[in-house]
Formats: sequence, structure tokens, C-alpha cells
Amino acid sequence: MATDNKTQSAAPEITPGADDETGNEAARTDDGTDRGGSDAEEAASESLSLDIIFEILRNRRRQLVLEFLREEDGTITIGELAEHIAAIENDTTVRQLNAQQRKRVYIGLYQCHLPKMDDVDVIEFNQSRGRISPGEHIEPLYEYLDVANGDTDDGDDEPPFERKHGAGFVAFTAAFFLAQVSGAYVLASAFVLLFVVATLAVVSPRI
Repeated sequence: MATDNKTQSAAPEITPGADDETGNEAARTDDGTDRGGSDAEEAASESLSLDIIFEILRNRRRQLVLEFLREEDGTITIGELAEHIAAIENDTTVRQLNAQQRKRVYIGLYQCHLPKMDDVDVIEFNQSRGRISPGEHIEPLYEYLDVANGDTDDGDDEPPFERKHGAGFVAFTAAFFLAQVSGAYVLASAFVLLFVVATLAVVSPRI
């Protein structure tokens, strides 16, 4: 029995690890090896879900962050980024910005948008140094950003059909209404015939 008591008293005391204080101690396998690193690597290698991509792109400021990073093609500072976005939002130049305009954008980026993008590895945000660089998952965001901005590979910049021919339809409607009011029924009938012919001419190439 003395031997048993001695064995129990000699059991090593388990002390909290460095990560225990924050509740983030890495998980360990049965043989004592740390598997936290491999889990982190697997999580980092996974691509972003569509929900996360759309969440990032649904905010205009976050879109502007991506655009500026792509233009600069490297590391930028939060000061440069805040000035760039503030100038766009206030429809002015960087030189003409006032301190309040800069500060408002800077705070929004620092407290909200950049940490959100950093959490999903779209960017790498060094808060202490105020530096931002492209993250591991930024490339898919660039592709979706082009779609969100209406960019296409075929270079087709023609306006939609409705926008392109809407003015003509409005003009015809106004002319037809005036003809009816003035009692010029023959002229109104001519307008109808002209409209039918013009519509067939415009629509037939699209069929």
C-alpha cells in the first residue's frame, strides 16, 4: 500500500499550455502528437463557399478593396486604401479629400471590412503595421468581381435591348397619343402601321 501511495503522489501535475488560457489548445492524438497544425492546413486549402464569396462581394467597399489590390498587384497600406475609396465615394480626388472623409472610410475598413476579409484568407491584414496584401483565397473573388461589375470576355458593350430601343417606343407613344387627341385618326393609323413595321425590323435579327 505504501508503494501505491508513493506512485500516486509522484504523478506529474498537468499545467495549462500557452493556449489553454484562451481556450484554444491544439487537439492531440492518442500518442501525444499535435494534430492542430494538419487541421489548419486542411482548412486553409479548402476553397471558399459561394455564401462567403457573395457575402464579401455584396458590400461596395469590399469590392473596392479587391479592385485596388488587383490594380496595385502587391502590398498596400490602409492609408492609401482609405484615401482611394474615400475619393471614389465622395466623387473627388485624393488631394481634395478632407480629414473627416478620410477618417470615416479608414475606421470602417479597420474595424469591419478588412478583418472580415482577413478571417476568410481573402486578404492578409497586418493591423499593427497597417499593411494589406492578397490572401490565399483572393483569386476566385477577382473572377466574381468581374461578373459583378458587368465585365465580359467578348467585349460586348452594347446596352440591353430595352434600354437601346426604349426611347423610340416612348417617342412613338407620344406621337400616337397626340394624333388621337387632335382627331387625326388617319395619321394615328399610319403611326400604328409604321410601328409594326419598325418592330418587325428590329426584332427579326434577334429571333
